[in-house]
Amino acid sequence: MSPGAPSALNLPRFEHLANRRAILDRVAVAEQLAGIEAPDAASLRRAASALLRDALDRGRAEIARRFEEKPTQGLQTAAAGAYLTDRVLRLLLDFVVTRLHPNPNPTAAERMTMVAVGGYGRGEMAPFSDVDIGFLTPWKQPPWCEQVIESVLYALWDIGLKVGHSSRSLDEMIRQARADHTVRTALLEGRFLWGDAALYDEAAARFMGEVQADGARQFVAEKLAEREARHLKMGDSRYVVEPNVKEGKGGLRDLHALFWIGKFAYGVRRAAELVDRGLFTPQEYRQFQRAENFLWAVRCHLHLIAGRAEERLTFDVQRQIAERMRYADRPGKPKVERFMQFYFLQAKRVGYLSGLFLAHLDEKFAGRGRRFGLPQLRRRPSRLKGFVLDRGRLALPHDRFFAEDPVRLVEIFALADLHAVEVHPLAMRAAARDAHLITDHRRDPRANALFLDVLTSPRTPEKVLRWMSEAGVLGRLVPDFGRVVAQMQFDMYHHYTVDEHTIRAIGLLNLIERGELMQDHPLSSALFPGVVQRRALYVAVFLHDIAKGRDGDHSILGAAVAERLCPRFGLTAAETETVAWLVRHHLLMSATAFKRDLSDFKTILDFAEVVQSPQRLRMLLILTIVDIRAVGPGIWNGWKRQLLATLFDSAEEVLRLGHKQRGRGERIAAKQEVLQEALGWDAARMARLVDQLPEAYWVAEPVDVLERNARLVDGAGDSPLAIDAVADPERDATLVTVHAADHPGLFYRIAGAIHAAGGNIIDARIHTTRTGMALDNFLVQNPQGGRFDEAGQLDRLRTAISDSLANRARLSERLSAKPLPHPRAGAFSITPNVLIDNQASNRFTVVEVNARDRPALLHHLAHALFQSKVTIHSAHVATFGERAVDTFYLTDLTGDRITASARIRALEARLLEAAGGTAEQAAA
Repeated sequence: MSPGAPSALNLPRFEHLANRRAILDRVAVAEQLAGIEAPDAASLRRAASALLRDALDRGRAEIARRFEEKPTQGLQTAAAGAYLTDRVLRLLLDFVVTRLHPNPNPTAAERMTMVAVGGYGRGEMAPFSDVDIGFLTPWKQPPWCEQVIESVLYALWDIGLKVGHSSRSLDEMIRQARADHTVRTALLEGRFLWGDAALYDEAAARFMGEVQADGARQFVAEKLAEREARHLKMGDSRYVVEPNVKEGKGGLRDLHALFWIGKFAYGVRRAAELVDRGLFTPQEYRQFQRAENFLWAVRCHLHLIAGRAEERLTFDVQRQIAERMRYADRPGKPKVERFMQFYFLQAKRVGYLSGLFLAHLDEKFAGRGRRFGLPQLRRRPSRLKGFVLDRGRLALPHDRFFAEDPVRLVEIFALADLHAVEVHPLAMRAAARDAHLITDHRRDPRANALFLDVLTSPRTPEKVLRWMSEAGVLGRLVPDFGRVVAQMQFDMYHHYTVDEHTIRAIGLLNLIERGELMQDHPLSSALFPGVVQRRALYVAVFLHDIAKGRDGDHSILGAAVAERLCPRFGLTAAETETVAWLVRHHLLMSATAFKRDLSDFKTILDFAEVVQSPQRLRMLLILTIVDIRAVGPGIWNGWKRQLLATLFDSAEEVLRLGHKQRGRGERIAAKQEVLQEALGWDAARMARLVDQLPEAYWVAEPVDVLERNARLVDGAGDSPLAIDAVADPERDATLVTVHAADHPGLFYRIAGAIHAAGGNIIDARIHTTRTGMALDNFLVQNPQGGRFDEAGQLDRLRTAISDSLANRARLSERLSAKPLPHPRAGAFSITPNVLIDNQASNRFTVVEVNARDRPALLHHLAHALFQSKVTIHSAHVATFGERAVDTFYLTDLTGDRITASARIRALEARLLEAAGGTAEQAAA
């Protein structure tokens, strides 16, 4: 609570608002209130509430109009909202005490003051923020005060305001503020609104003397703990692509926490006073203001678009806010990505300012020889290549240390990594200030060698690279990286900005090399020691997305960047060639594994022809894994691990033995031998099974699937239908097998049934036995990307398929009622695309369909293929956020590839119709 705050009656904090009377004309509204006549108090209150509500609505419309004209003035809009609320409350309170509960001669106990607290007390309100107020009385509330408070609250609810309120005596206020840091924080920003000014002054003086005076250390500790807990809850990264503007890391609450701590510990009353206390330089305060103004603008737009209090910047509103704030498209970078990049740059700036602030707290509150809130460290400064070690942190001996030799801007981070120490926040401040000095030293061999040491460090490169980026040194040293700092990708697949994704990928690479992800990635962990060009692999991970946000294929453009940068970093010609190749083809392995049939030998041959060497294959596998893992939580799973391992093993065999398909018959025979042993069957029983199934089946399916299929087929006997569903922990999916009389449309009916039961098909293999039966294997996941493993879930899958094949279920109705797999997928415009390829396989026509993911997409595509009179041999489903890529291996009904141009055009048209949803819309 600020002493001297009753002067706020003169509205000094709102003087910067132009034409305040247009927001609310206090005199005119007061006259209207004075003219109200009603038969009783309740009617009088309702009439006043209606009049004030109308004034509030007109004021909000005026604020919104001004904001539309100047859509970047966030602080102005927030202040205007608080000003309007002040006027409404004061008019209401005057009305209550003069018309509803007049008390011309109040006793000493009947004094009362009303205080704005929290963000409203600070004089900032988003359009639909709660109105937080407190009522204070000198002692226990007398009946008159209770009546006034009750009437005020009822009127505020009638007006339509969402009110957070408290009523306390002065002693209760002090007791609760001491006991609860939330109450302490709310009262810290208390501002006089109405009532007894002397009572407010007494409350403010007691708060300062009895709460604030000796509680700074505890308050700071509690605020920092609260901040950490909030960050963990919100994802502990300021670079999540759907950030919370208020509570997220780098959001408004972080700026507010700085001000609260400054106010409590240093006695500042305005953020500008942080400069006077030496906590910020004038430039840093301008950065504080710029970030605060921008974040407030975004928050106000969010509220106005949603028509309610909304703090999360979701995909569906990012486009709208970019439009409202008048961002424009640029080549390779749409307006929404430019807007979000600026958002993340401000969030990054908030993080930087927080670090500086914490450094001052450390100096003010840390005991001798220890860091604030951290274990004791050595106090005596020592030197490390000219730098000073201050309580275990690298600091500068004097302010011009970087200017004397700008290469030290890189050296400080290399030393921090080498000696496992932190960089002092004040040294970070100096690095951020002087980062531009490295521009003329980018080609200095010392600077590049030091950077390469950090990048390829066996210790903690992720942490130190993030420090370099936060200080702005990394973006200055490598301008191509600077271009992707805070660069988001407007889709639901990538969870982080490009720079954050890249740094996380390097951290994962480091963990794999150290063997700390052996359980998750046994193959890549085992292969890493055999990587000859270790430096090239680290640099390739650093550069793999370096060209995102440019106009063109980022893989091709990135390879050109690699060819230019690698020699500067000190890599050899051979290493440079490897890095450029890895960047150029960093999506090849995942595209092949997830979108192609790995049992088709030509798929393996084509892949191996591009890779050409076992060494490149090892590096590409590891790069692919860290790239996928760094996309975000929940993206990596056991199925992707197995597909990549299968592709690696198959390609490694080709590269080792040559580009001839060797031993196909021997491999099939070996599989059958292993299977027979697992089943415990005699030769005659095994021969009957082998006779039923074509050669392609034995190539396509792994042994564990062959075993389950064999038991199902054997147990089915002459039954026309047998269904098996079992959880498969290794693939992180559920294996669903259907053995049924083969007939046209079987696949799309099964697919529809699985979708209707809540499953997502990620892979499907369709086989026809020599006895005319279909043997179809589906890998199915739940909507969260895991497996169905409960008995009830597995029974539901079996029942849905059985009902569908027996025509007992109305599939179209059940499927049309399914919600979108991603609630905000409608925010993305994805034009369906169909690619028909007769070169990818020697036996099949390969069709790839790109479309927006939606319920039962595979079912609708399979139905379109059924109508096209083609045979599906396998289907492979990959989803990338809101985008689905479904690939089919097809033949015509005679078993040949589809080559007639008229047939291909008709197939393409039908699939485009199904992919776009127009066919099912017409049917509905």
